[in-house]
Amino acid sequence: MKLKATGTAPRAPHWYGIPVRVLLATFIGTLICFAVSLFIGILGTMIVSALRRIHPDMRIAYRQIALPMAMVAGAIIFLLSLVMEIRHYRQVKALSAIERMG
Repeated sequence: MKLKATGTAPRAPHWYGIPVRVLLATFIGTLICFAVSLFIGILGTMIVSALRRIHPDMRIAYRQIALPMAMVAGAIIFLLSLVMEIRHYRQVKALSAIERMG
């Protein structure tokens, strides 16, 4: 199946798009991880306090469960998305150079 030529050349990749996409992915991933770990931390805190028959201290769910989990996940997401975006940038750059040659 042949595609029609539209006459427009694809845009060359720009390096300044990498930090924007990396920070956006890191921010969204960290927020999702914080929300999920906070939910699990609240459930765990409620279960433990019900078993011990004491008043639940929700500060534990925020300070000792959700925040450290979100920080670790944010660092991992940052590194992985940075590596993936750099690899993607290099691949697109090489492909656009090959396309310009041909």
